[in-house]
Amino acid sequence: MTDPLKTLETEPRYCETSISRKAFPIAGIQTTVFGLDELPPQASEIACLWLLHPRLAAFERMVPIATAVINDWNKRTKTGHAGSRVSIKGLIAVAFDQRNHGTRLVDPLCNESWKKGNPRHAQDMFSVFQGTARDTSLLMDYLPAFVFPKTDRRITENLVLGVSLGGHAAWSCILHEPRISTGIVIIGCPDYANVMADRARLSKLPSWKDTTPEGAQFLGSEDFPSTLLDAVRKWDPAGLFLNHLDLSREAEPIRSAPIPEPTETQKTALRPLFTQCLAGKKILNLSGGKDKLVPYSKGETFLTWLKQAVGPDGWFADGAVTLEDIIDQNAAHEVTPKMVDQAVRFIGDALACGKDEVKKASVRDSKI
Repeated sequence: MTDPLKTLETEPRYCETSISRKAFPIAGIQTTVFGLDELPPQASEIACLWLLHPRLAAFERMVPIATAVINDWNKRTKTGHAGSRVSIKGLIAVAFDQRNHGTRLVDPLCNESWKKGNPRHAQDMFSVFQGTARDTSLLMDYLPAFVFPKTDRRITENLVLGVSLGGHAAWSCILHEPRISTGIVIIGCPDYANVMADRARLSKLPSWKDTTPEGAQFLGSEDFPSTLLDAVRKWDPAGLFLNHLDLSREAEPIRSAPIPEPTETQKTALRPLFTQCLAGKKILNLSGGKDKLVPYSKGETFLTWLKQAVGPDGWFADGAVTLEDIIDQNAAHEVTPKMVDQAVRFIGDALACGKDEVKKASVRDSKI
């Protein structure tokens, strides 16, 4: 897999990395905090952006995004475009190595794909990024005690941005961490079983091609064990929500047909889950139109169903979810300047909203 953040190296405005950083070993995890020195002196309320890097990378690759987001927000505060609140809100960003990456590397093969010789690719990838999501929650518990031990500054808002593997982890943070109010997913997928089934097809795994019809027994095979499927149904967005619809996947190992609206009984079961996982949250999903590693099409069926549910006319419209689904039509599995532009804009707008903002459902589809 090529480095999805390499694209930014050709864009001068996203090559800027001159921002303060301080390292804190927290709970055994080397944690780097960006933007502390740039905080306005009068800012007592602090927002924290958690940055989750791609597979085969390390936290350093997220520095350009940290720089761009913090510089944009600090510019907004100086020019009076940071909302109508009386007090000034500061912004910091935090990055750390995902499990089995960078300083936490245990076995390089575990980060590789089926094609690269890792027979447990599905188990390894899911467990790593779910572990990273839990690490984010763990660090959220303790970061303030390390970063602001002597001041009255408080972290009052948490946001997450993840790329590729980090994007998968960001989806989990959005759903399962109530302190996350805003999430940006870049070239990630909310339907793990679907994207991995397609990858098994492309990898020509025996568990895929040696069945009739092809792929009919992939889910539950040694390459995607039933116990992994149980975990997917607990933590993955599509797995979690669609499990309540009793959908059969036997006839279609790769999900592509439209998902029906839940029955009234199913809505009754789903509503508390939607309320717990999504109510009031702001989500930006950024995808590459030419992405072959994590194709938009493999999450599209679920995203369409989700947008219909949370939209202004949906059955969960009162949940006041904001969901923007934006495709960079010419992008492959990469982070483009256009994507970063959208992420910076979305984060700034989310931070500028006051606590007393009247929230309402909003869904937006766009191609850039």
